[in-house]
Amino acid sequence: MRELRQAAVRRGHHLPADASVKRRIASWENGHSTPDDFYGPLLCDVYDLSAAELGLNHEGERDTGLLDASYPASPEGAIETVGQLWRADLNRYEPLLQAEPSEPAWNEASLRWLVAPEPAVPRQRQDGIRVGLGDVAAIKTTADMFSELDDRFGGDHARHAAVQYLSTEVTPLLRGQYTERVGKALFSTVAEATLLAGWMSYDACRHGLAQRYFLQALRLAQDANDRRLAGSILSAMSHQATFLGRYTQAATLARAALMGISPVATPTLRAQFHVMEARALARTGDVGACEAALGAATRALESRNSDDEPEWISYFDETELAAEAAHCFRDVNSARQAVAHAENAMSGNHVRSDFFATMVLADAHLRADDVEEACRVALDALDLGEQLKSARCVSYLAEFRQDLAAVGDSADARAFTEQVREHRLWVASDVHVAV
Repeated sequence: MRELRQAAVRRGHHLPADASVKRRIASWENGHSTPDDFYGPLLCDVYDLSAAELGLNHEGERDTGLLDASYPASPEGAIETVGQLWRADLNRYEPLLQAEPSEPAWNEASLRWLVAPEPAVPRQRQDGIRVGLGDVAAIKTTADMFSELDDRFGGDHARHAAVQYLSTEVTPLLRGQYTERVGKALFSTVAEATLLAGWMSYDACRHGLAQRYFLQALRLAQDANDRRLAGSILSAMSHQATFLGRYTQAATLARAALMGISPVATPTLRAQFHVMEARALARTGDVGACEAALGAATRALESRNSDDEPEWISYFDETELAAEAAHCFRDVNSARQAVAHAENAMSGNHVRSDFFATMVLADAHLRADDVEEACRVALDALDLGEQLKSARCVSYLAEFRQDLAAVGDSADARAFTEQVREHRLWVASDVHVAV
């Protein structure tokens, strides 16, 4: 109350009696109303946060900085921006949650990273908490836990909790005191955690937000001098760009990742980047270039030595490569090869990845005019994905439904539709199909 009155005085205003102000505060806390254009700016002054970060959206006070998808100019800029993003996301700032991705931002980020000067850890601060390697290890362990939840239950399951952890626990560490050695380890680990937040947001189809997280993660990885992780972040951007239909940008991002880490690239990373390029090329219909990229990925993976690979890329193995190849062959309408690869893509350890691979297998059978088998496999996918909260999974199912409808009426299709009509993901896909 006292701080609110002081903020009002600084702005040349006077608040009403305490009882009146307390009633307003109680109304805000109970969700019966929101601060208006008078009280909103005062709360921003008291908490030293923007309207967007507090979850407010007053006309005339639009926070354009949060909606800007540009690459941070400095490590300090990345710290400030990622902190704002976490808080605004946590407060469900709708303009950010509904933001569209920026095509120029993909090109700018890859170019800025490729030509970046030497990495720069932020200037040493004299205030803030002291940060050590134990703090960094705690972030890593917590992020790994959220990664497991994301893999098992989908991006929308624990996304909000992950962002809350980053905003509440990690922001003070980024703004704390640390040596250059600790700072680089901190930046690398936070970049990895922010990449996870980007993947979770992408899986929830919060595409503009996901892109902004990827951008901040890339800048943090740059200043940690972790070029391998930075390349993997560009690969994630490529994955998202393909999903959104921006195939030229997706191929460019994959090539930039490969070029940018060439001196320190490992076989598994090279395989992943080649596969991302293949995914984009498949969507353009360039069969020859797609197959060449897949061949390069296969050869790279065959030469890997697990002891020399970053821990966070260990998931990318022959099973994952088969899943990506199945996507590619499905997209170039090579149903037989898509089926063969998809059947080798079931790991049994990664629920969402197995759902995707199973749906690709169903798509491939459908394109081979085997409606009965397509429906049987799609039913397996629905059973597998019952626990997933993933907008991407819903989009895969919606695409299958549209293709199934295009095949025409059949007894197999009618029986399948009747059997799955109550499945949660099937119900969720109704909206996509209607649109």
